Amino acid sequence: MYSQLNHISGFKKLENKSKYSQYGTSLIEVLVTLLIMSSALLALAALQTRSLQFNQGAYLRSQANIYAYDMLDRMRINLSNINAYNSALAAVDLKSSPVTSPLAAADLDAWRRNIATVLPNGRGGINCNVASNICTLTIEWDEISNTSSQEEDKTTFTYSARL
Repeated sequence: MYSQLNHISGFKKLENKSKYSQYGTSLIEVLVTLLIMSSALLALAALQTRSLQFNQGAYLRSQANIYAYDMLDRMRINLSNINAYNSALAAVDLKSSPVTSPLAAADLDAWRRNIATVLPNGRGGINCNVASNICTLTIEWDEISNTSSQEEDKTTFTYSARL
């Protein structure tokens, strides 16, 4: 039966057209697949970048927490001089020589040096209420981000404790 259909001239032309109309189909499929794969790889790269930024931020917050506890322990040792720890949010000049006395000033200087060394543009301040023995420690630093806004790049860690 196939041989009979081959003799019909119209069928032969249709058969040839269908052969030629399929050329390039696999190339389009490959290009679409390449587009999808490249989009997926770009998304994975962006995800990895954000993950690294979040991990860095978590590390910096952990360091701020450690330094807050460190300063609270220093203050508990010198509880009779708790009022001397009151200070505004400020940075320390790392090029200047360390303060060695009195103990509260030396503690503040060492604490601020640690913050400035580990946290980018790190600053620290303390506000103590002598009547209630509640002290609030504030640590501020710059986050690494893609925005140009100065306000979004600042992170503030505040910790209050009764001594």
